[in-house]
Amino acid sequence: MKKVIVILAVLAFASVAFAEQGQEVYRKGTQKSFVGPAEYFTGDVTVDMLFPANDTAHYSGAYVTFQPGARTNWHWHPAGQHMIVTDGVALTGTRDGKVIEFTEGESVWCPVGVDHWHGATPDGAMTHLVISGSKDGKAVVWKEKVTDEQYMKR
Repeated sequence: MKKVIVILAVLAFASVAFAEQGQEVYRKGTQKSFVGPAEYFTGDVTVDMLFPANDTAHYSGAYVTFQPGARTNWHWHPAGQHMIVTDGVALTGTRDGKVIEFTEGESVWCPVGVDHWHGATPDGAMTHLVISGSKDGKAVVWKEKVTDEQYMKR
């Protein structure tokens, strides 16, 4: 019993010391996870939030997993977005018809106002870490679906 009390006291002290440093931990599973809504995605997509934007850092992070053939609608980001592939092969396309393929460990910066889409290849799932900036409380401006023709162009 003494051992348990000592451990609890150490944890309480560590928790207090940690809070005093002004850091906040977002434990695994404490942020929301959801299926990508059909109004913004084609195919099966899961979004696992990692951390929210806050008053100082106007960006959030999430793992987004796309099953084969899944993709976002056309959209743009008011404060840009970094995409880092953590598993599989990603595709991202822009209005000029250019489609870029990037793989695990590679990243893409999508600047402010650039209409684009991203997703998995037709034959493989893909997960990427997205870090999305927020401006005036908005991280994304959604548009229409990406057609099969636009998606298959590469």
